[in-house]
Amino acid sequence: MNGNAHDDAPAEPREGDLDLYARALRQGRLPADGADEAARLVGLGLLDPALDDPSRWEPVAPHIVLHRLLRASADRIAGERRREERLVEAFEPLLRAGRHDGVPTRPLLTLHSDKERISRVIGEAMTDAGELLGIQPHSSYAHPKPDFHEAAIRRDQALLDRGGRIRALYQHTLRHLPSLAARYERLTGDVEARTLDEITERLIVVDRAVAFVPANADRTSALEVRHPALVGYLATTFDRLWRLATPMHPRAVRQPTLDGVTPRQRAIAALLVEGHTDAVVADRLGMNVRTAREHIAKLATTLGSGSRAQLGYLIARSGILDREG
Repeated sequence: MNGNAHDDAPAEPREGDLDLYARALRQGRLPADGADEAARLVGLGLLDPALDDPSRWEPVAPHIVLHRLLRASADRIAGERRREERLVEAFEPLLRAGRHDGVPTRPLLTLHSDKERISRVIGEAMTDAGELLGIQPHSSYAHPKPDFHEAAIRRDQALLDRGGRIRALYQHTLRHLPSLAARYERLTGDVEARTLDEITERLIVVDRAVAFVPANADRTSALEVRHPALVGYLATTFDRLWRLATPMHPRAVRQPTLDGVTPRQRAIAALLVEGHTDAVVADRLGMNVRTAREHIAKLATTLGSGSRAQLGYLIARSGILDREG
Protein backbone atom coordinates (compact mmCIF):
# COMPACT_ATOMS: atom_id res chain seq x y z
CA MET A 1 0.00 0.00 0.00
CA ASN A 2 1.50 3.34 -0.99
CA GLY A 3 1.77 6.41 1.19
CA ASN A 4 -1.16 8.16 -0.51
CA ALA A 5 -3.73 5.47 0.26
CA HIS A 6 -5.25 7.53 3.09
CA ASP A 7 -4.99 11.08 1.70
CA ASP A 8 -8.80 11.32 1.51
CA ALA A 9 -9.33 9.87 4.99
CA PRO A 10 -11.82 11.58 7.36
CA ALA A 11 -10.41 14.40 9.48
CA GLU A 12 -10.43 12.49 12.77
CA PRO A 13 -11.70 9.28 14.38
CA ARG A 14 -15.23 9.16 15.75
CA GLU A 15 -16.30 7.84 19.14
CA GLY A 16 -15.51 4.12 19.31
CA ASP A 17 -12.93 4.16 16.51
CA LEU A 18 -10.01 4.43 18.90
CA ASP A 19 -11.39 1.63 21.10
CA LEU A 20 -11.34 -0.75 18.14
CA TYR A 21 -7.90 0.53 17.10
CA ALA A 22 -6.59 -0.07 20.63
CA ARG A 23 -7.93 -3.63 20.52
CA ALA A 24 -6.12 -4.18 17.23
CA LEU A 25 -2.90 -2.89 18.79
CA ARG A 26 -3.30 -5.26 21.75
CA GLN A 27 -4.16 -8.30 19.64
CA GLY A 28 -1.81 -7.52 16.76
CA ARG A 29 -4.45 -8.26 14.11
CA LEU A 30 -8.22 -8.27 13.57
CA PRO A 31 -10.15 -10.74 11.42
CA ALA A 32 -11.44 -9.34 8.14
CA ASP A 33 -14.83 -10.93 8.98
CA GLY A 34 -15.67 -7.69 10.78
CA ALA A 35 -15.16 -5.69 7.61
CA ASP A 36 -18.16 -3.41 8.20
CA GLU A 37 -16.88 -2.53 11.64
CA ALA A 38 -13.28 -2.12 10.54
CA ALA A 39 -13.87 -0.47 7.17
CA ARG A 40 -13.96 3.03 8.67
CA LEU A 41 -10.65 2.41 10.45
CA VAL A 42 -9.13 1.35 7.14
CA GLY A 43 -10.41 4.58 5.63
CA LEU A 44 -8.92 6.51 8.54
CA GLY A 45 -5.56 4.84 7.97
CA LEU A 46 -5.66 3.07 11.33
CA LEU A 47 -5.73 -0.43 9.79
CA ASP A 48 -4.16 -2.01 6.70
CA PRO A 49 -4.69 -5.47 5.19
CA ALA A 50 -2.01 -7.84 6.43
CA LEU A 51 0.49 -8.48 3.62
CA ASP A 52 0.83 -12.17 4.47
CA ASP A 53 -2.84 -12.79 5.23
CA PRO A 54 -5.47 -10.70 3.34
CA SER A 55 -8.17 -12.16 5.63
CA ARG A 56 -6.87 -10.09 8.53
CA TRP A 57 -6.31 -6.41 9.32
CA GLU A 58 -3.24 -5.21 11.13
CA PRO A 59 -2.89 -1.88 12.92
CA VAL A 60 -0.72 0.89 11.55
CA ALA A 61 1.81 2.23 14.08
CA PRO A 62 0.28 5.04 16.17
CA HIS A 63 3.04 7.55 15.34
CA ILE A 64 2.39 7.03 11.61
CA VAL A 65 -1.38 7.49 12.08
CA LEU A 66 -0.89 10.67 14.10
CA HIS A 67 1.48 12.05 11.49
CA ARG A 68 -1.02 11.38 8.70
CA LEU A 69 -3.90 13.02 10.61
CA LEU A 70 -1.84 16.08 11.54
CA ARG A 71 -0.63 16.42 7.96
CA ALA A 72 -4.22 16.23 6.69
CA SER A 73 -5.26 18.89 9.21
CA ALA A 74 -2.36 21.13 8.16
CA ASP A 75 -3.33 20.71 4.52
CA ARG A 76 -6.92 21.76 5.27
CA ILE A 77 -5.72 24.83 7.18
CA ALA A 78 -3.39 25.76 4.31
CA GLY A 79 -6.28 25.34 1.88
CA GLU A 80 -8.47 27.70 3.94
CA ARG A 81 -5.68 30.27 4.06
CA ARG A 82 -5.32 30.11 0.27
CA ARG A 83 -9.09 30.58 0.02
CA GLU A 84 -8.90 33.64 2.30
CA GLU A 85 -6.13 35.10 0.15
CA ARG A 86 -8.25 34.59 -2.98
CA LEU A 87 -11.24 36.31 -1.32
CA VAL A 88 -9.13 39.28 -0.19
CA GLU A 89 -7.64 39.57 -3.67
CA ALA A 90 -11.10 39.47 -5.26
CA PHE A 91 -12.63 42.07 -2.92
CA GLU A 92 -9.65 44.43 -2.68
CA PRO A 93 -10.56 46.51 -5.77
CA LEU A 94 -14.16 46.73 -4.54
CA LEU A 95 -13.02 47.98 -1.14
CA ARG A 96 -10.72 50.55 -2.74
CA ALA A 97 -13.65 51.84 -4.79
CA GLY A 98 -15.38 52.86 -1.55
CA ARG A 99 -19.12 53.31 -1.14
CA HIS A 100 -21.36 52.50 -4.11
CA ASP A 101 -24.62 54.35 -4.63
CA GLY A 102 -27.49 52.51 -3.05
CA VAL A 103 -25.25 50.02 -1.23
CA PRO A 104 -25.12 50.52 2.58
CA THR A 105 -21.66 50.48 4.15
CA ARG A 106 -23.05 49.10 7.42
CA PRO A 107 -25.56 46.36 8.24
CA LEU A 108 -29.14 47.57 8.41
CA LEU A 109 -29.67 45.66 11.69
CA THR A 110 -26.95 44.84 14.23
CA LEU A 111 -27.37 43.12 17.58
CA HIS A 112 -25.16 44.36 20.43
CA SER A 113 -24.74 42.63 23.80
CA ASP A 114 -23.35 43.92 27.13
CA LYS A 115 -24.37 47.33 28.46
CA GLU A 116 -20.86 48.78 28.27
CA ARG A 117 -20.57 47.86 24.60
CA ILE A 118 -24.03 49.27 23.88
CA SER A 119 -23.06 52.55 25.52
CA ARG A 120 -19.84 52.65 23.51
CA VAL A 121 -21.65 52.02 20.22
CA ILE A 122 -24.19 54.77 20.97
CA GLY A 123 -21.31 57.12 21.77
CA GLU A 124 -19.67 56.32 18.44
CA ALA A 125 -22.93 57.01 16.60
CA MET A 126 -23.14 60.40 18.35
CA THR A 127 -19.56 61.45 17.55
CA ASP A 128 -20.55 64.02 14.90
CA ALA A 129 -24.32 64.02 15.47
CA GLY A 130 -26.48 67.11 15.42
CA GLU A 131 -29.76 65.75 16.84
CA LEU A 132 -30.66 63.26 19.53
CA LEU A 133 -34.18 61.98 20.27
CA GLY A 134 -34.62 59.82 23.34
CA ILE A 135 -37.37 58.00 25.21
CA GLN A 136 -36.48 56.87 28.72
CA PRO A 137 -38.99 54.83 30.75
CA HIS A 138 -38.90 55.07 34.52
CA SER A 139 -37.17 51.71 34.92
CA SER A 140 -34.35 52.58 32.49
CA TYR A 141 -33.47 55.80 34.33
CA ALA A 142 -33.40 54.47 37.88
CA HIS A 143 -29.90 53.25 38.80
CA PRO A 144 -28.21 52.78 42.18
CA LYS A 145 -24.89 54.40 41.20
CA PRO A 146 -24.97 58.22 41.35
CA ASP A 147 -22.32 58.52 38.61
CA PHE A 148 -24.08 56.10 36.25
CA HIS A 149 -25.19 58.88 33.89
CA GLU A 150 -21.93 60.84 33.92
CA ALA A 151 -20.74 59.44 30.60
CA ALA A 152 -24.13 60.16 29.00
CA ILE A 153 -24.10 63.73 30.33
CA ARG A 154 -20.65 64.37 28.85
CA ARG A 155 -21.76 62.83 25.56
CA ASP A 156 -24.93 64.94 25.46
CA GLN A 157 -23.07 68.15 26.30
CA ALA A 158 -20.56 67.50 23.51
CA LEU A 159 -23.48 67.29 21.04
CA LEU A 160 -24.97 70.52 22.41
CA ASP A 161 -21.58 72.26 22.19
CA ARG A 162 -21.54 71.47 18.46
CA GLY A 163 -24.81 73.35 18.11
CA GLY A 164 -26.96 70.22 18.18
CA ARG A 165 -30.36 69.70 19.76
CA ILE A 166 -31.70 67.13 22.21
CA ARG A 167 -35.33 66.13 22.77
CA ALA A 168 -36.12 63.62 25.54
CA LEU A 169 -39.35 62.01 26.70
CA TYR A 170 -39.91 60.60 30.20
CA GLN A 171 -42.84 59.35 32.23
CA HIS A 172 -44.71 61.76 34.51
CA THR A 173 -43.41 59.80 37.51
CA LEU A 174 -39.94 61.28 36.87
CA ARG A 175 -41.00 64.93 36.73
CA HIS A 176 -39.90 65.64 40.28
CA LEU A 177 -36.97 63.22 40.51
CA PRO A 178 -34.06 65.29 41.94
CA SER A 179 -31.36 63.44 40.00
CA LEU A 180 -33.15 64.04 36.70
CA ALA A 181 -33.64 67.72 37.44
CA ALA A 182 -29.96 68.00 38.39
CA ARG A 183 -28.95 66.39 35.12
CA TYR A 184 -30.76 68.99 33.04
CA GLU A 185 -29.44 71.82 35.17
CA ARG A 186 -25.94 70.75 34.11
CA LEU A 187 -26.71 70.71 30.39
CA THR A 188 -26.45 73.96 28.44
CA GLY A 189 -27.75 74.39 24.92
CA ASP A 190 -30.81 73.45 22.88
CA VAL A 191 -32.17 70.71 25.14
CA GLU A 192 -35.80 70.03 26.04
CA ALA A 193 -37.56 67.35 28.06
CA ARG A 194 -41.24 66.46 28.23
CA THR A 195 -43.30 63.81 30.02
CA LEU A 196 -46.25 61.52 29.36
CA ASP A 197 -48.22 59.11 31.54
CA GLU A 198 -47.27 56.22 29.25
CA ILE A 199 -44.38 55.97 26.82
CA THR A 200 -42.78 53.28 24.72
CA GLU A 201 -39.76 51.18 25.64
CA ARG A 202 -36.37 52.87 25.58
CA LEU A 203 -35.53 54.50 22.24
CA ILE A 204 -32.56 56.53 20.99
CA VAL A 205 -32.57 58.10 17.51
CA VAL A 206 -29.41 59.83 16.26
CA ASP A 207 -29.71 62.29 13.36
CA ARG A 208 -32.78 60.35 12.19
CA ALA A 209 -30.30 57.97 10.58
CA VAL A 210 -29.67 55.33 13.24
CA ALA A 211 -31.82 54.13 16.14
CA PHE A 212 -31.23 51.91 19.15
CA VAL A 213 -33.95 49.82 20.82
CA PRO A 214 -33.77 47.11 23.52
CA ALA A 215 -33.44 43.55 22.23
CA ASN A 216 -34.45 41.83 25.48
CA ALA A 217 -36.40 42.54 28.66
CA ASP A 218 -33.44 43.49 30.90
CA ARG A 219 -31.85 45.71 28.21
CA THR A 220 -28.54 43.82 28.22
CA SER A 221 -28.88 43.55 24.44
CA ALA A 222 -29.76 46.27 21.96
CA LEU A 223 -30.64 46.39 18.29
CA GLU A 224 -28.90 49.01 16.17
CA VAL A 225 -31.28 49.96 13.36
CA ARG A 226 -30.05 51.66 10.19
CA HIS A 227 -32.88 50.76 7.83
CA PRO A 228 -34.19 54.14 6.62
CA ALA A 229 -37.84 53.06 6.70
CA LEU A 230 -37.62 51.72 10.25
CA VAL A 231 -35.64 54.68 11.56
CA GLY A 232 -38.09 57.06 9.90
CA TYR A 233 -41.02 55.23 11.50
CA LEU A 234 -39.41 55.43 14.97
CA ALA A 235 -38.59 59.13 14.56
CA THR A 236 -42.16 59.90 13.44
CA THR A 237 -43.52 57.99 16.44
CA PHE A 238 -41.31 60.10 18.70
CA ASP A 239 -42.50 63.34 17.06
CA ARG A 240 -46.14 62.44 17.62
CA LEU A 241 -45.58 61.50 21.26
CA TRP A 242 -43.61 64.72 21.71
CA ARG A 243 -46.56 66.85 20.62
CA LEU A 244 -48.79 65.10 23.17
CA ALA A 245 -46.31 65.45 26.05
CA THR A 246 -46.17 68.02 28.84
CA PRO A 247 -43.07 70.29 28.97
CA MET A 248 -40.72 69.63 31.88
CA HIS A 249 -37.48 71.40 30.91
CA PRO A 250 -36.45 74.16 30.46
CA ARG A 251 -39.93 75.46 31.34
CA ALA A 252 -42.14 73.16 33.37
CA VAL A 253 -45.87 73.32 32.71
CA ARG A 254 -48.12 72.42 35.61
CA GLN A 255 -50.66 69.75 34.80
CA PRO A 256 -54.16 70.98 35.70
CA THR A 257 -56.49 69.30 38.19
CA LEU A 258 -60.08 68.84 37.04
CA ASP A 259 -62.86 68.62 39.65
CA GLY A 260 -60.37 67.48 42.27
CA VAL A 261 -58.97 64.69 40.07
CA THR A 262 -55.24 65.00 39.36
CA PRO A 263 -53.72 64.14 35.96
CA ARG A 264 -52.09 61.09 37.55
CA GLN A 265 -55.43 59.88 38.90
CA ARG A 266 -57.02 60.51 35.50
CA ALA A 267 -54.38 58.30 33.83
CA ILE A 268 -55.03 55.59 36.41
CA ALA A 269 -58.77 55.90 35.91
CA ALA A 270 -58.36 55.31 32.16
CA LEU A 271 -56.50 52.06 32.81
CA LEU A 272 -58.96 50.93 35.48
CA VAL A 273 -61.85 51.37 33.07
CA GLU A 274 -59.99 49.11 30.64
CA GLY A 275 -60.01 46.43 33.34
CA HIS A 276 -56.31 46.37 34.24
CA THR A 277 -55.06 45.14 37.61
CA ASP A 278 -53.19 47.35 40.07
CA ALA A 279 -49.89 45.72 39.04
CA VAL A 280 -50.44 46.44 35.34
CA VAL A 281 -51.50 50.02 36.10
CA ALA A 282 -48.34 50.56 38.14
CA ASP A 283 -46.10 49.07 35.47
CA ARG A 284 -47.55 51.10 32.61
CA LEU A 285 -47.39 54.36 34.53
CA GLY A 286 -43.89 53.78 35.93
CA MET A 287 -44.72 53.55 39.64
CA ASN A 288 -44.76 50.86 42.29
CA VAL A 289 -47.96 49.02 43.15
CA ARG A 290 -48.25 50.66 46.57
CA THR A 291 -48.21 54.16 45.05
CA ALA A 292 -50.75 53.13 42.44
CA ARG A 293 -53.09 51.83 45.13
CA GLU A 294 -52.75 55.07 47.10
CA HIS A 295 -53.82 57.04 44.03
CA ILE A 296 -56.70 54.63 43.42
CA ALA A 297 -57.87 55.11 47.01
CA LYS A 298 -57.75 58.92 46.66
CA LEU A 299 -59.63 58.70 43.36
CA ALA A 300 -62.28 56.55 45.00
CA THR A 301 -62.66 59.08 47.83
CA THR A 302 -62.94 61.99 45.39
CA LEU A 303 -65.65 60.23 43.38
CA GLY A 304 -67.41 58.84 46.46
CA SER A 305 -66.88 55.20 45.54
CA GLY A 306 -67.37 52.46 48.13
CA SER A 307 -66.09 49.54 46.05
CA ARG A 308 -63.85 48.72 43.12
CA ALA A 309 -66.83 47.78 40.94
CA GLN A 310 -68.61 51.04 41.77
CA LEU A 311 -65.41 53.01 41.06
CA GLY A 312 -65.43 51.95 37.43
CA TYR A 313 -69.06 53.02 37.07
CA LEU A 314 -68.41 56.40 38.73
CA ILE A 315 -65.36 57.05 36.55
CA ALA A 316 -67.43 56.50 33.43
CA ARG A 317 -70.32 58.65 34.73
CA SER A 318 -68.09 61.50 35.96
CA GLY A 319 -66.84 62.30 32.47
CA ILE A 320 -63.29 62.94 33.71
CA LEU A 321 -61.91 60.88 30.85
CA ASP A 322 -63.79 62.94 28.28
CA ARG A 323 -62.00 66.18 29.18
CA GLU A 324 -58.41 66.99 28.29
CA GLY A 325 -56.07 68.39 30.88
